[in-house]
Amino acid sequence: MKTARGTRDVYGEDAIVRQQIVKTLREVFELYGYNPLETPSLEMYETLASKYAGGEEILKEVFKLRDQGNRELALRYDLTVPLARFVAANPNLKMPYKRYAIGSVFRDGPLKLGRYREFTQCDADVVGSASMASDAEMISIALDAFERLGPDVKVKVNNRKILDAILENAGVEKGKAEAAILSIDKLEKFGKEAVEKELAAKGINAAAIKKLMQSISVKGSNKEKIEKLKKIADSSSVEEIESVLKFAASKKVEFDIALARGLAYYTGTVFEVFLKNSEIKSSVAAGGRYDKMIGQFAQNKREYPTVGISFGLDVIADAMKSAKKEAGSSVTKAYIIAIGQEKKAAEIVAKLRSQNINTDADYSGKVGKAIEYADSSGIPFAVFVGKKEVAAGKIKVRDMKSGKEKMVKISAVKDYFKNG
Repeated sequence: MKTARGTRDVYGEDAIVRQQIVKTLREVFELYGYNPLETPSLEMYETLASKYAGGEEILKEVFKLRDQGNRELALRYDLTVPLARFVAANPNLKMPYKRYAIGSVFRDGPLKLGRYREFTQCDADVVGSASMASDAEMISIALDAFERLGPDVKVKVNNRKILDAILENAGVEKGKAEAAILSIDKLEKFGKEAVEKELAAKGINAAAIKKLMQSISVKGSNKEKIEKLKKIADSSSVEEIESVLKFAASKKVEFDIALARGLAYYTGTVFEVFLKNSEIKSSVAAGGRYDKMIGQFAQNKREYPTVGISFGLDVIADAMKSAKKEAGSSVTKAYIIAIGQEKKAAEIVAKLRSQNINTDADYSGKVGKAIEYADSSGIPFAVFVGKKEVAAGKIKVRDMKSGKEKMVKISAVKDYFKNG
């Protein structure tokens, strides 16, 4: 009974960690004023394959299928193209439109630690805002989210207009610029030599490769890099990156001239979030500005300046697991064990649940097995309700981790678990 390659069942502590991440991200998204949107996992293939979408590289990883009406469909590979399709199909949406979406996406790509073929993305996008404050807001969302989740991160940011200017200045032909960007996007993962070799294989001459690599390898502070770029890039693109860095003022934000983001639809700011001191080298969140996609989908001559961020739930969960962040293997906080006092035990269960304390119970009378179950399930507290306890108006609470027991008044039980 195998799962499909690149997929897996998620249960116990792993499932709890994922739910905690989703809860945290949802709270942060809503804190910033984003509203939920759900779109189908199945899209028309022509939508995902549109020249206005992710480009040829991503289409190699699309899962395609046909329905019984012989219509060509595909599983969505991200949540961005469905957003573009949704906005284009709903021209009366009030702008700016701020939405978040959490759902499964599918890519038939290579497998490694932190990468699966079915994975969950958690996105936030704002449609209808050209302000660089919106770009910086995405970075702030990422920093706030990881501050709550725990892992220490760094954010790398760039602007595709700057990268385009560098490619032109280096002498890379316009027709090969997009292919060059896809190669540059691999610099962090595969290194300089591998990227140079790939650029050469794409027909870019040695002199252009040398000049390109020199330009994207500029070192120094954010301010120093910007000053050096003013000789190459046009003033508007430099002003954009300066504005983003000004709004997202943090020592964790680094201007990285080599950051490319491989997807074809980016038009301005791009950024990626990486874990510090982790064996996971892939980005855990990423995004950027894509001002043209929605207008091209809509074909109504309107402009839809848009910027967004996407968090990879699976890779974040793997990172938290690697960092040994304990989440427990059960959502239950109190496990009530009735010892011949089923009615009183049921009353206590109802009392705790009414106070939003996650509670389960055992009425079998088999105390040993009930304790074993609570222990193996990772439930933090076992609560004994027996004749002696009820007569005293109390319950006996055992901390399953330390083994210590305490008698607690039944009248104070809800406060004990709320504060415990």
